[in-house]
Amino acid sequence: MSDITQLRNDFPTLKQTIEGHPLVYLDSGATSQKPQTVIDAINRFYAKNNANVHRGLHTLSEKATFNYEKVREKMANFLHVNATEIVWTSGATESINLVAAGLTQNLSQNDIILITALEHHANIVPWQQLALRTKAKLEVIPVNEQGCIETTQAISKITQLKPKIFACSHASNTLGNIQEVEKLIAKAKEFGAITLIDGAQAFLHLRPNLRQLDCDFYVLSAHKALGPTGLGVLYGKYDALNALPVYKTGGEMIETVSFDKTTFRQAPAKFEPGTPNISAVLGFGAALDYLEAIDFGALHQYEQDLYQYLIQKLQSIEGIKIYGDLKHNIGTASFTYKNEHHYDLAMLLNSYGIAARSGHHCTQPLMQTLNLNGTIRVSLAFYNNKADIDRFISALHECIALLEG
Repeated sequence: MSDITQLRNDFPTLKQTIEGHPLVYLDSGATSQKPQTVIDAINRFYAKNNANVHRGLHTLSEKATFNYEKVREKMANFLHVNATEIVWTSGATESINLVAAGLTQNLSQNDIILITALEHHANIVPWQQLALRTKAKLEVIPVNEQGCIETTQAISKITQLKPKIFACSHASNTLGNIQEVEKLIAKAKEFGAITLIDGAQAFLHLRPNLRQLDCDFYVLSAHKALGPTGLGVLYGKYDALNALPVYKTGGEMIETVSFDKTTFRQAPAKFEPGTPNISAVLGFGAALDYLEAIDFGALHQYEQDLYQYLIQKLQSIEGIKIYGDLKHNIGTASFTYKNEHHYDLAMLLNSYGIAARSGHHCTQPLMQTLNLNGTIRVSLAFYNNKADIDRFISALHECIALLEG
């Protein structure tokens, strides 16, 4: 798979037309498209190997269990951690909620929970609720006028507040900014903070080495990395995971049950009650195999070149304002055009087959900070190409002409 440009042929969704135009999919930040191998893996499970895991000695169950646990090992290897540190959840949102709920016992009144102004609602609201339960204080690292976190200022804020918990996105879902999380984690750990990194946007584009990052927890969603919806990953250092109380209860995560007492298994099983999303895990395993077969250096360079091409084209249009860090970015451009409403522009773009997102992107506090009611967001992946961008820019010119009459 050395030629990145040929990989888009593996994604069947991209071969259709919308409103009579070739589909230009520019919304990978919301969910990525799936290669045929992922679709085939899910279909194969239901067609040939459908059985529950960890529950039977018959051939189908043993095969399903083996394949299911092999994906956990693949995920761990991908992140450079141990398989016992990987918990399957329903998504990055549940992963954060699991940790935030479990840390209730770690906080007292006036302890500091520190996040950034860039965070997705899923990395704000669970911490707000934790603060309400414990009477801790939720503090925020600000962004500048362009929507960027300045690392020096962030380190100063950590030093000043000495947080008990520090939670930060690896890359902004709205602006695409890549944060210098390794430096922020290191500083937070100087004060004994528990650190959680939201990697939902970063995982596909950055391939993080969690041993190097040294965070306590890292979360991601399969569907943003070529995998199925309804599946997430919670990485936690083994001792940090086992220090958390159980989050949900049921079968499979128990050691013994009587009417008087229940005892629970160690991580990761203690956080995986009930029948898991087996088909999604197997589909994500196929996605990981697909990504492993691509030279990451070539893929990263391709995405960065494509992103700079997009930025250059957008900056050539008078009235366009792009927000965020345009140099350290996963490939997301968030912009406005003069005083035109983002919703109107997105609807017109759709009539040309352009799939882009409009709105606040689940970052209302960030929009308030930037004094915006929303933006148009274009989020790229390696299955995009310059032809997609050219079609988008051509459609954008025509939509602007229609809006201005």
